[in-house]
Amino acid sequence: MYRRWLLSALALLLSMVLAACATAPTQQPQAKVANPTETTNANSQQLSKESAKRVVALSSLSADIISQLDQAKIIGITGSKLFKNDPRLKDIPRVSEGQSPPNLEKIVELKPDLVIGAEGFSNVPIQKLKQLGIPTLLTKVNNWQSLEELTKTLAQSIDANPQPLLNRYKTFLPDKPTQTSSVLVLVSRQPILAPNKNSWAGDLLTQFQVKNLAAELQGKSPIGGYVTLSAEKVIEANPEVIILVNSPQGNSEAALLDSLKKEAFWQKLQATKNNRVYVFDYFGLVNPGSIDAIEKACQQLKQALS
Repeated sequence: MYRRWLLSALALLLSMVLAACATAPTQQPQAKVANPTETTNANSQQLSKESAKRVVALSSLSADIISQLDQAKIIGITGSKLFKNDPRLKDIPRVSEGQSPPNLEKIVELKPDLVIGAEGFSNVPIQKLKQLGIPTLLTKVNNWQSLEELTKTLAQSIDANPQPLLNRYKTFLPDKPTQTSSVLVLVSRQPILAPNKNSWAGDLLTQFQVKNLAAELQGKSPIGGYVTLSAEKVIEANPEVIILVNSPQGNSEAALLDSLKKEAFWQKLQATKNNRVYVFDYFGLVNPGSIDAIEKACQQLKQALS
């Protein structure tokens, strides 16, 4: 069981490093380049004034946003499992699968006038496409504000109206603070990783105005925006609510809980004693993933914190 937990934790760490989203660790900034290609994040935009009509998205979140803004503009997407059963994107060509690098030849064949990547994941293919003269955009989403800014930027790039999506985002958040319970999110067991305020997950908790016990913690961690905790530190924090994150590989919720019950510190926590332990999907909470994934995570938070 321990070996399965360790393998699952390592897989989760790898996914967090490679995921095409804002929860990727901080990367060395690329040099500023001139049009037609712009390397930027969601808070610093300088796009061509000409509207893009053929967009390839190398991250699931950007693909979803573009398709929601104007589905006719999206001509190529990443092969994320989030889109496996999405009828909107069923016939859109996949330019990558899983964690495999994008197929540059396939992208070029699609003749895009804009390719959107995720900072920390798409830097290399974006650089190669830039050298071919294809306009590109690197994005980074690690908090709610950057999600809104990205939506506005992508809407501007394809000459679409972002307001309907921005209005939808507002419905995901509670109208008023839910409660003041202390919360600890555990995304991995070996090592024990928890998001601070500088991650997508940590900022999402801030939007719900709850007390994230790891919010202000800093320390060495293999993942930016996350801190490594000892079992003793978890016991000391003694959260009222614990949120566990299931790995992208989709282990069963029962297996995840059963493995933790074998840990000596687990039964000492008030959250476990009061049966306030909840399991969330990786997409939506750790990796924004898609608009629907974010909405689902927010709905779960409302229920868990009510």
